[in-house]
Amino acid sequence: MQVDKVVNPEQAKVPDKLYFRIGEVAKLVGVEQHVLRYWGKEFPRLGPKKSGSGHRLYRRKDVELALQIKHLLYEKRFTIEGARKHLEGRTKRAPKKAEAPATQAVLFAGPPPDAIDTVRRELDEILKLLR
Repeated sequence: MQVDKVVNPEQAKVPDKLYFRIGEVAKLVGVEQHVLRYWGKEFPRLGPKKSGSGHRLYRRKDVELALQIKHLLYEKRFTIEGARKHLEGRTKRAPKKAEAPATQAVLFAGPPPDAIDTVRRELDEILKLLR
């Protein structure tokens, strides 16, 4: 099977089906079947279900994810690790709003009162060593 040109995931036309076999997904994505099996190991979210006979069955969201992975690897030139981190970053949720004020209070509280004195003493000691 020859690898087709890279298709932007938003432009790909995925048929409206419930499940796809690995051969169908390979043709839609434009990669060999062994590449999809490898991606399944490297990208945990791409894990297809297996039928009773052991065939890999991909859902529509798996096909769309495979298209995104191909786009990141082949067009954007990400490494496997970089693509994995990029995709994980998209799925992480933002912190809850209740947590934000407490975090901001810690960030903007300022240094402890004796921090400046401690830093000044340490700098004086370094200066003495350098003389």
